[in-house]
Amino acid sequence: MRIILLGPPGSGKGTQGDLLGEHYGFPRISTGDLLRAEVGAGTPVGLEAKKAMDSGGLVDDDVVNEMIRRRIGRNDCGKGYILDGFPRTVPQAEQLNAINSKREEVVADIRVADERLVERLSARRVCSCGAVFHAINRRPQIEDVCDACGGRLIRRGDDSPEVIRERLRVYHELTEPLIVFYRQKGNYFSVNGEADVQTVFAAIRSKLKDWILEN
Repeated sequence: MRIILLGPPGSGKGTQGDLLGEHYGFPRISTGDLLRAEVGAGTPVGLEAKKAMDSGGLVDDDVVNEMIRRRIGRNDCGKGYILDGFPRTVPQAEQLNAINSKREEVVADIRVADERLVERLSARRVCSCGAVFHAINRRPQIEDVCDACGGRLIRRGDDSPEVIRERLRVYHELTEPLIVFYRQKGNYFSVNGEADVQTVFAAIRSKLKDWILEN
């Protein structure tokens, strides 16, 4: 089984992907995480990716497709996997099918209003250890200090309001046609992503029961 999570930046795909992965035993594969690992390592791919990410644009399809091809070929993806942030365009969806055509798939679209997303993302703070906090909804015990490791919390370059709005513009322009693509395939559903985390999780699981048999 392949679960594809659609939704604009800040819609909660990562959180829901982690919850679904724990529930079903599937790894969550985030293109953002894969790309940030390349950026952190200072690889040529990472340097090119950083330019696009910092401006709110998308990384070249060939780069992303190859990263996904390598990742879903690992043993932990044998029973299934969850894709967070990929595909973002119809050509990427077609390439994914070419890479792994026999895998049954279902698409969950997490819907959140743009201004709500700007509010969410501009208040997000991250640590180099991977911990994520929120200046409004999940404040650290000490301001700008990570509860997990004591490191300094920062706002990512792509979480400024200006870059967020550009990311959303790019998302709507390039990814909305993907919704039409999957609707035509008949494997698409959407949920309200503005509810609390557990309510959204329950809504997604309820819809997934049409595709995944639970014990």
